[in-house]
Amino acid sequence: MEKETFKVVLEQQKTIISEIREAAHQLHQSVNQTYGEGLPYGYHLDMVACNVSEYGHLVCINVADVLPLVFAGYFHDSIEDARQTYNDVMRTARNYMTEEQTVMATEIVYALTNEKGRSRDERAGEKYYAGIRTTPYAPFVKLCDRLANVAYSCSDADHFNVRMKTVYKDELPHFLQAIDPHSDDPRFGVPKQMIEMIDHCLTE
Repeated sequence: MEKETFKVVLEQQKTIISEIREAAHQLHQSVNQTYGEGLPYGYHLDMVACNVSEYGHLVCINVADVLPLVFAGYFHDSIEDARQTYNDVMRTARNYMTEEQTVMATEIVYALTNEKGRSRDERAGEKYYAGIRTTPYAPFVKLCDRLANVAYSCSDADHFNVRMKTVYKDELPHFLQAIDPHSDDPRFGVPKQMIEMIDHCLTE
C-alpha cells in the first residue's frame, strides 16, 4: 500500500483509533501493569502502535486491514498480561470493526500470546513462533513490539531495560528467523527498514 494512502486511512479513522487506544490503556491499568520502572503500560502500547502507523504501509494490502493492525498493536498483550480471553478480545474488537476485521485483529493478538512456560525460551518456543508465521500480519506486529522494546532498552531509561539490550541482541538472529515465513504475501512481511532500525539501536 502507498504510504500516503495508509496515512489517509489513519487520519480518517482517528476517532476510532483514539477510542481503541483509551480502551487498551484502561485495560492494562485495571490490572496494574507497568512498563520499565513504573511507567504506565500504555507507554509501551503507544510505542508499538506508533511503529504500526509508521511502517504499516509496507505490509498492508487492503484499506480494511488498517484498523485490525492498529487494534492488534494496542491489544497485543491483552491475553498474555491483562487477563483477557480470545472471546474477550473479540467482544472488544466488535465495538470498532466489522466481523471480518474483528477476527483478523483477534487472531493477531492470539498469535502474539506467549505459551505457558517456566522460562523465556519455553514461553516463546517453536509452537509460539509457528503461530506467528502462519497468521497474517502477526510477524509485522511482533516486529513492531520488538522494535519498541529494543528502542526502550537502548534509551538508558532504567537498569532492567538496559540489561534487556543484551538479551535482545543475543536473541536477534533466532528471533528474525523464527518470525519470518519467507512468504511472497506482503501480509507476512518482515520489513527490512524495521530490522535495520533494530540493528542500529543494538549496535550503538
